[in-house]
Amino acid sequence: MKRLAVYCGSASPQDPRYIELARQVGMALAARNIGLVYGGGRLGLMGAVASGALQAGGEVIGVIPEALANSEVANHDCTELYTVTGMHERKQRFTDLSDGFITIPGGVGTMDELWEAVSWAQLGYHTKPVGLLNAFGFYDDLIAFNAKMSAVGFVRPAHQSILIHADKLEDLLGKMESYQPHTPIFRMKAEDL
Repeated sequence: MKRLAVYCGSASPQDPRYIELARQVGMALAARNIGLVYGGGRLGLMGAVASGALQAGGEVIGVIPEALANSEVANHDCTELYTVTGMHERKQRFTDLSDGFITIPGGVGTMDELWEAVSWAQLGYHTKPVGLLNAFGFYDDLIAFNAKMSAVGFVRPAHQSILIHADKLEDLLGKMESYQPHTPIFRMKAEDL
């Protein structure tokens, strides 16, 4: 994996562990010579993950929509900063530029990015690993919900291993490196659907 897209919040929670986690993720990726692709902002966890990667000498590629770039939240310290027309183009650029995806704590936008990466993997728009860093148990309920969707039958057996999760970054990266792509919906027969 040469580059990973990191999805995370642009907010700064009161609990300082979240900002520190983001900074550590950026530093850890840079230490492994893995470039960071992220939302291009300078605030919150987004800014912290970029700052950590840059401080450790890593490549940082930001992708930010025009509306946000024009509101002065863009991080101009990035190695490269792409300004795109909107969120759909932003997520496509994340997919084009990265070899996989890691989601760390965040809010609604982070969830949108995570589930679109999972959905696109199911369909066959990409075959890249989709990782979820469950730091501090932040995603316990989401992991349980994903298991419930599978148990009820809304996630096909072939796609139940798309969402990769671990509590520690080192474990998550190991799982992502050994990820074997599944059969996408686009290549399934009607009887398998």
